[in-house]
Amino acid sequence: MENVRHTVEDIFNKDFKKTAIQGYNPKDVDSYLDELMADYQAFENNIKELEATIEKQKIEIAELTKRANAASTSSASKSVVAPTANTNMDILKRLSNLERRVFGTPTENSVAQSGATNN
Repeated sequence: MENVRHTVEDIFNKDFKKTAIQGYNPKDVDSYLDELMADYQAFENNIKELEATIEKQKIEIAELTKRANAASTSSASKSVVAPTANTNMDILKRLSNLERRVFGTPTENSVAQSGATNN
């Protein structure tokens, strides 16, 4: 609170000098200063709460940044492995299809062999 000129205590302890000239009603001034002090205290409380919230959010941001960095690092290593696994799976499927075409399915082979022995 760098630009604050008065504290609640300053307002509370402020005495106005009385002059011979007709001035303001002291009771009105006191009640108005009481209202100002209540507002001032509320502002101070709000500022403290906001500063605490800012600190909590800074900590949360730091934690989330760490998590994001860790997640991006782990996903980068997974992305390197995933295409290889997909490629290997594709190769195995193609090889299996070729074997079926060349050698036939197991039921076709047994039927073809039994027919060959009967001829």
